[in-house]
Amino acid sequence: MIMQPDILVIGSTGKTGRRVTQRLENRGVPVRHGTRRSDIPFDWERPETWAASLQDIKTAYVAYSPDLAVPSAHSVIAEFVQAAEQSGLRRVVLLSERNEARAQACEQLIMNSSLEWTVLRPSWFMQNFSEGGFLDGVMSGEVSAPDSGFPEPWVDLEDVADIAVAALLDEGHTGEVYEITGPELLTWQEAVSLVADVTGREVSYRTVTPGEFESTLIAEGFPEPDAQFVATLVAEILDGKNASTSDGLQRALGREPGSFAAFAKNAHAAGSWQ
Repeated sequence: MIMQPDILVIGSTGKTGRRVTQRLENRGVPVRHGTRRSDIPFDWERPETWAASLQDIKTAYVAYSPDLAVPSAHSVIAEFVQAAEQSGLRRVVLLSERNEARAQACEQLIMNSSLEWTVLRPSWFMQNFSEGGFLDGVMSGEVSAPDSGFPEPWVDLEDVADIAVAALLDEGHTGEVYEITGPELLTWQEAVSLVADVTGREVSYRTVTPGEFESTLIAEGFPEPDAQFVATLVAEILDGKNASTSDGLQRALGREPGSFAAFAKNAHAAGSWQ
């Protein structure tokens, strides 16, 4: 008898999904990979793929791409919730964002459904410097962003993934909204300086306007409408509303979050900046 996958990870090759998948598979939990290239493809832009991915699945981790803050996300998530309920899905863990009204409108669709839900609201990922949008800046010697001078409570994705797995597998997390941050507030300059110190690289930080950031994205190959949206969104996120730490990890797992300094040492040891 073939064992049916019992957890669907939508976005299993993404920053969080990859870590969630690894943790589940390391524990011997069968995973159905929810990506466009999977044996059973899942494509947010093709709702006709959803039913097959959800078939026989009772638990799912959901990371929406490109972003829950995209205006079109609300209608997509509404349609997904309906498909999930019809398929018999029972439990969903949703990756969301802190203090983002459009993302939280999407959360509400799941909260108002028949599903058992847990919502994760992480702050900006430390890994954006090692495997995300700011890696190129680290490697070229200058990181830039349209920040407003406020510090950020950078979060380690390893902590986010640990909470996600606990919420998928364990009882006691249904109906919880976990705001997940690191243990400290660091300005962009401080974060970049920590990376520079660990790597021995000469890496500077420069604050830019949203318009300058948009131009940089276009130069990197982003279509102009996408670059404009991303630049505006990043500037909104960095306007100071998230300049506080939260206790989501402590409430969920009963331990303290990892520091930026520890992340930088681990990423360097893993060869992220070679």
